Amino acid sequence: MKLKPAAHIRGEVTVPGDKSISHRGIMLGSIASGKTEIQNFLEGADCLSTISCFRRMGIEIENKGGTVTVQGRGLHGLSAPDGILDCGNSGTTTRLISGILAPQPFSVTLTGDASIQKRPMKRIIDPLSQMGADIKSLHGNGCAPLEIHGRPLHGIHYNSPVASAQVKSAVLLAGLYAEGPTMVTEPQKSRDHTERMLKFFGADIRSEGNTVTVTPGGGLAGGGLTGGRILVPGDISSAVYFLAAALILPNSEVLIKNVGINPTRAGLLKVCQDMGADVTLLNRSEDSAEPTADLLVRSSSLKGTVIEGPVIPAMIDELPTVAMMACFAEGTTVIRDAAELKVKESNRIAIMVENLSAMGADIEETGDGMIIRGGRPLHGAVVDSRKDHRIAMTFAAAALAAEGETEIKDADCVDISYPEFYRELERLTKE
Repeated sequence: MKLKPAAHIRGEVTVPGDKSISHRGIMLGSIASGKTEIQNFLEGADCLSTISCFRRMGIEIENKGGTVTVQGRGLHGLSAPDGILDCGNSGTTTRLISGILAPQPFSVTLTGDASIQKRPMKRIIDPLSQMGADIKSLHGNGCAPLEIHGRPLHGIHYNSPVASAQVKSAVLLAGLYAEGPTMVTEPQKSRDHTERMLKFFGADIRSEGNTVTVTPGGGLAGGGLTGGRILVPGDISSAVYFLAAALILPNSEVLIKNVGINPTRAGLLKVCQDMGADVTLLNRSEDSAEPTADLLVRSSSLKGTVIEGPVIPAMIDELPTVAMMACFAEGTTVIRDAAELKVKESNRIAIMVENLSAMGADIEETGDGMIIRGGRPLHGAVVDSRKDHRIAMTFAAAALAAEGETEIKDADCVDISYPEFYRELERLTKE
């Protein structure tokens, strides 16, 4: 994929449904009783992997043009799959489904693509094992493939060493089946999509500070979860590329419709404010327990800032794009406490430093983040996405404001989360 500079970016765009919420809708709908309808479902490869896994366990799921209907069979309605479950490139599928599978009365093997087989799964193996699960890494390296032999579980209080919504969610989902309450305490509060959706489905779940407690069974008198209608908001992780392009390109204005602004997910908005970005929230609303707004974004003179601490878990997927934005800011931007970026679909710290340096940025890697000294013009280069969708989309936005042509290798990896991305980007630069 080759991209050239753009004079501006203008217009309206509706980004795909939130990936995290789409995954969870399928999973909880499958183990709830009755029908669940999911509107604005993200039809990216990752979420389709989740659908495939639950279909193979006997769940009837119909997908019609972004509206997905799940015929749930209750907490104990899953059937043993006839073979290995393939999670594709999806870490969310792999980790969260492990929590659901650990207490089932059957055995199963989970695998995924080459990237998934390098991503750390010990972070869920340990707490699930503490609950009594029989789960192991087949290659003994703490990664997939994972072999799970279903066993009865007991509740625990798990003090997670990392603020990770996926770890927290795996433990809470297992806790629905456990004997006694299950508690998870994090060093910082991570995304709370699972807690919100569990409550929406009728689970007995409570949050206090950085601790979440789920009581098994859920629903009235432990009768389980009940299906419902979910409207998935637009994914702020998909909105960030248009937001960034509008901020760094002159004479630009973009309205991004119906974006999820969950406080545990919207650290990007705080950082934009700190950088002096012109971002206005319009038409705020709340449906299916998730707050949304339209984001009106205009060209801005950005300034450097320090990004660290509690805001990091609330914007971990947006950090690569913010690092790119920082190249166009006045002064220095420091990103700290972001070592989690190293274990995403790629080592996003190393790849951002490598590719932005190739484009002429003044950027250096640190042990847990990056230091970006803004103000140096970027020029076109050959960018290796490492088949990481967020890296590819970040550099597509950067290419619009760089001098000369930029080539992105393996650019089609964006199909994982945003198959229409390049078409939408081209449309907005032609407005």
